Amino acid sequence: MAGLIEQERYACAIGALQSVVAIPRATPILHSGPGCGTMIQGFFERSTGYAGGSTSPCTNFSEKEVVFGGENRLRKIIENTYKVLDTDLQVVVTGCTADIVGDDVASVTNEFLDEGKPIVHVETAGFKSNNYVSHSKVVNAIIDQYVNRFIDENPVRSEKKLVNLLASIPYQDPFWKGNLAEYKRLLEGLGLEVNILFGPYSKGVEEWKTIPKANFNILVSPWYGEPIAKHLEKKYGQPYYHFRYMPIGANETTRFLKGAVDFAKKQGAGLNEEKALAYIEHEEYAYYEEIDNLATFLLEFRYGLPNHVHILHDAGYVVGLSRFLLHETGIVPKEQFIVDNTPAEYIETITGDLQSASDKRKIPVRFDPDAGAAQDMIRGLSHEGRGLIIGSGWDKELAKEKGYDFLSAAVPTPYRLVLTTNYVGYTGGLRVIEDIYDAVLYTYK
Repeated sequence: MAGLIEQERYACAIGALQSVVAIPRATPILHSGPGCGTMIQGFFERSTGYAGGSTSPCTNFSEKEVVFGGENRLRKIIENTYKVLDTDLQVVVTGCTADIVGDDVASVTNEFLDEGKPIVHVETAGFKSNNYVSHSKVVNAIIDQYVNRFIDENPVRSEKKLVNLLASIPYQDPFWKGNLAEYKRLLEGLGLEVNILFGPYSKGVEEWKTIPKANFNILVSPWYGEPIAKHLEKKYGQPYYHFRYMPIGANETTRFLKGAVDFAKKQGAGLNEEKALAYIEHEEYAYYEEIDNLATFLLEFRYGLPNHVHILHDAGYVVGLSRFLLHETGIVPKEQFIVDNTPAEYIETITGDLQSASDKRKIPVRFDPDAGAAQDMIRGLSHEGRGLIIGSGWDKELAKEKGYDFLSAAVPTPYRLVLTTNYVGYTGGLRVIEDIYDAVLYTYK
């Protein structure tokens, strides 16, 4: 018998409408009840994009559609959306009722495809999966139903320096805009050209059309997004460089970038390796200059800073932050909690990535989407020294109970405004340090 999950920190499958919202001038059309869009908007907050949030077109599936089907209503909504919104791409996402009734959404969207309209459909019924999984389904649907129509203009693997980046899930990762922009900056510094596909630094639908031209793909993720990389490998013969957690700070960012250089070399990208390595060295230098400047502060406050941390986040952040904090701040990861409902086949690899952070200590980790249970466990733990909790806004009161410092870094984030902040890369590591020690200094009076 299944139990209740408290404080689930992701959305149901239709939450992938946010992946559409994150594509410039793309519009999701919800073939669902009106509550679905409202729920997603409330969970992610500040996530309207070009035509998201309360402005997303919706069929408002009702009892009438349950009895007679909703295909005619969907057809009218699509027609009216073209009249009202100037969009480059429309993606129809389905809710539970539409999938249960069995509406033939494909036949409706194909009518508009035959007219040359840029439209895609994808099943995202909430009972089928969550938005971590359906993000890949949405991306693959756009590739198959839209991008592939332009294959003659974008020959497969024709641009040796071009790569497709598959990394942060828009809005599920609160730092997605800043992270994608930083990945782009770093990889371009190596001499690559980068499709990031989402956010203001992408070229929108025109960039998506060039996906087949990429020489290879870069996947930064422990598990989510891998179906996209595998699909592109099968469809276009594009291999992918896989970095399994968030590269935060100098150690892991250098590891990530040098790995990208080596992979690019094997794929015949024609990078200037000497220039690329010099770029990495300069970025490291800039990072360590700031760390040197931090030395006086750390010496003065060494007895009043957190010495251990509990993280409640997805696998990419838990591993990335744990490795960074242990090696570059001296904050020791204690019990860690991965709450992204990780598929069983990935757990062993992720655990290994976490344990390889240190050969001197084991980092306990729990895989469980029940964040309420994670909180209960933390309440029962006791460690010497000052503690830190990194999680969502829901963990603020827990940190207060424990007398710990708190950093909001996961959804939902009602106590923090995130615009273009990044947590990946050299600059991301510095920002994490700023945020942690700002929270500490705020407690001094």
